[in-house]
Amino acid sequence: MRILLAEDDHDLAQRLQPLLEQAGFVVDAFADGHAAEEHGQVEDLQAAIVDLGLPGLDGLSIIERWRANGRTFPVLVLTARGRWHDKLAGFDAGADDYLTKPFQPDELVLRLRALIRRSTGHASPRLQCGPLQLDVNAGRFSLHGSELALSPQEFRLLGYFMHHVDTVIGRERLGEHVFDSGFDPDSNALDVLLGRVRRKLDIDLIQTVRGQGWRLTAPA
Repeated sequence: MRILLAEDDHDLAQRLQPLLEQAGFVVDAFADGHAAEEHGQVEDLQAAIVDLGLPGLDGLSIIERWRANGRTFPVLVLTARGRWHDKLAGFDAGADDYLTKPFQPDELVLRLRALIRRSTGHASPRLQCGPLQLDVNAGRFSLHGSELALSPQEFRLLGYFMHHVDTVIGRERLGEHVFDSGFDPDSNALDVLLGRVRRKLDIDLIQTVRGQGWRLTAPA
């Protein structure tokens, strides 16, 4: 799952990015408001975390521009402003949730997962595909009831499939959500990663759709 992090506090961004990546997200991080706004207009994002006090373009203006252009991914606002009218301004601009600094990093991850779950129509904190289950809140996969050990990249790949069960996902789209922005569609990195995940599943859940990509589907 690819998300955008717009935070100009370098120390905070440096703490949050690895935390979010460990939770299974591909993170596009920006410290400048204009750059963050432009990125959110064109990229396929599952969510955005936006600080209100960004240089160049403030967070409220970023969210308003996204919403005006039909960008519907959920937005979690970060700010040191805890007053109610500041929160109201954020919601009016189109934010979906609000977290006041300082906050617990684990709470940020939980809220972000909840936003993504609601935005994709998954009211349950658990996603199921045959014997494979993803506990969204705990950030844990299980297969036939036993926990599945996955690397961060393997988790991101399988998590993206779980949020798009029975959907054919192409190479470029999948690669961009698993790797960083420098993903090369012509490399074999994605094939190697898929091979590792398939061996760990030990069941034919990820099917190859010739000429189109791959699909996660429950066995017949």
